[in-house]
Amino acid sequence: MWLASRQARHVTRYRGQVPDEFAEKIGLRSHQRAADYTVERMKLSVTQRVFDAMVLIAFTLLGGLQAINEFLIGVIPNDFWRQLLLLGSVLLISGALHLPFSLWKQFRLEEKFGFNRMTLSLFISDTIKGLLVSVVLGLPLAAVTLWLMAAAGPLWWLWAWLVWVVFNAFILFVFPTWIAPLFNKFTPLDNPELAERINNLAQRCHFALQGLFVMDGSKRSAHGNAYFTGFGKSRRIVFFDTLLSKLNPEEIEAVLAHELGHFSHKHVQKRMIFSFLLALVFFAILGYLKNQIWFYQGLGVSPVINGSNDAMALLLFFMAMPVFTFFFAPVFSFFSRKDEFQADHYAHTQASSDALISALVKLYDDNASTLTPDPVHSAFYDSHPPASLRIRRLHELQAMKG
Repeated sequence: MWLASRQARHVTRYRGQVPDEFAEKIGLRSHQRAADYTVERMKLSVTQRVFDAMVLIAFTLLGGLQAINEFLIGVIPNDFWRQLLLLGSVLLISGALHLPFSLWKQFRLEEKFGFNRMTLSLFISDTIKGLLVSVVLGLPLAAVTLWLMAAAGPLWWLWAWLVWVVFNAFILFVFPTWIAPLFNKFTPLDNPELAERINNLAQRCHFALQGLFVMDGSKRSAHGNAYFTGFGKSRRIVFFDTLLSKLNPEEIEAVLAHELGHFSHKHVQKRMIFSFLLALVFFAILGYLKNQIWFYQGLGVSPVINGSNDAMALLLFFMAMPVFTFFFAPVFSFFSRKDEFQADHYAHTQASSDALISALVKLYDDNASTLTPDPVHSAFYDSHPPASLRIRRLHELQAMKG
């Protein structure tokens, strides 16, 4: 909350003047719109953070999880199904409690600043589809994890971690061809000039590309984006249709060169390996905590004597973990910003720096991203460097090249 208040005050303080390096490209009205959008998002963030804290305390210290578990013990005789239903019930309740924030963000905040293009019926459809996908994919994972916790002995956490790694690899494989099309329509890029430019870039960067697709992102939002997805034979580049309408071919090439910089420096692979190793540490900690009575009692739960507490251990651990890992956020943000600088440098060598600068300015403007973030808030949270610093670096690279 303190960081959010710093961000809001800092952005408001510099609302009245466009930074000098952007003065010729971004108008005062656009700058003020970005400032107002940032402040509104900070207000919503603070409100949601207070609400999340209240929900966390209600579930744990005030006995919410305990009450749900006791109710299920009375109506579900089978221990395994009772635990599975406990997981599902808590996740469903949490989702329902946070639904008003999603509605407010989409239909009030995004609508106010001209970004929302989603209808209520589409929102409901997305919510139902998301719930069904979560059940189809999450239920087997939860069931296998609970079975391993009960049957795999003291090293259950190692086997559960291996299952989690395989599950994530499976999701990466099926997402482009099976999951994403449930929500969006993907069509091959119908622009021969742009397709040739991108294919040439991919060849220069030794990137085996399997397809170029356009996604109908405009039916939900005016924000533009592009991303790489999949691996192996399912690797593809996806453009939001909103992005193609805002950038010219040279600018799109420069943006993709930046993304290919992440590929060249193996940033994605490194982050995946790090996340897997970090997950291994968390699973090992959970393996220890699961057998400690104080872990349950300290978080408002009385362990079941004649039954299993595995599902409760999972819930308590993943609810409490963000509180204890919060202060690691700036470390992760630092390394993420470092990767972004490397990717920008790579784009400078493979495409036009001027085009990348132009594309970044357009994207900052169109997406109402603030040009004057608070330095402390930015250092703590931002995965990308501030706009002024990022563009200044690109100008320096361009001058050195010249």
